[in-house]
Amino acid sequence: MNLHEVVRVGRSGFVYTMLGISLTLIAGMGLGALLGVQRVAAFLISTGTAICGGSAIAAVGPITHASDEEMAVSLGTVFVLNSVALLIFPAIGAALKLTQLQFGLWAALAIHDTSSVVGAAAKYGSLALAVATTVKLARALWIVPLSVGTALAYRSKAKIQWPWFIALFCLAAVCNTYLPGGAREYSSAVKVAKIGLTATLFLIGSGLSVATIKEVGHRPLLQGILLWLLVSVGSVWLIRAGWIAL
Repeated sequence: MNLHEVVRVGRSGFVYTMLGISLTLIAGMGLGALLGVQRVAAFLISTGTAICGGSAIAAVGPITHASDEEMAVSLGTVFVLNSVALLIFPAIGAALKLTQLQFGLWAALAIHDTSSVVGAAAKYGSLALAVATTVKLARALWIVPLSVGTALAYRSKAKIQWPWFIALFCLAAVCNTYLPGGAREYSSAVKVAKIGLTATLFLIGSGLSVATIKEVGHRPLLQGILLWLLVSVGSVWLIRAGWIAL
């Protein structure tokens, strides 16, 4: 993707991202309290839904001093819903007759992990993939300020993790923009990346089982489902109404 397009799309989605993350965290903690989910687990599930799934949970978990059980429950909840979204979002987008731009934006806002966002958007179309990838990675940058805020709230000295995969994405965009002579090599890299993505999505699907769902427990899973539905339905309604656009 061209660097100038990356900047334009990322800048356009900044306000939506900030508001969306804030509202999702508030709604998630409210649902967690209502359902009696442990506070740390509820926060991790809300964080994973608001930003980028497992990456956000892995970054914030050590800062909150989350136990192994709380980490497992949170990751399991997000993992289950992430797998479902990967399968059903393209079909829903087609049924709603979303444009590629609309679907890309919706996928970035409503699907948890970056890998599944890319997988769902790639199935929908090249423009959807470009928009979804850029908006989702811009969203993932919020791992850093959220980690800092969480560290201050918990008075934690845990090391804050930087999402390095975003830097690699920006590097690829810079090369594509200013080094056009490597077009053949870039094409080969894209093919390799698609193979890697296919393998990743296979591993996501193969890890989903009844045992995983049972291990999560009904309350955290219900919190995750309700929060995910709220984000998914709310964001697609706003996109179709024209309130959210790039």
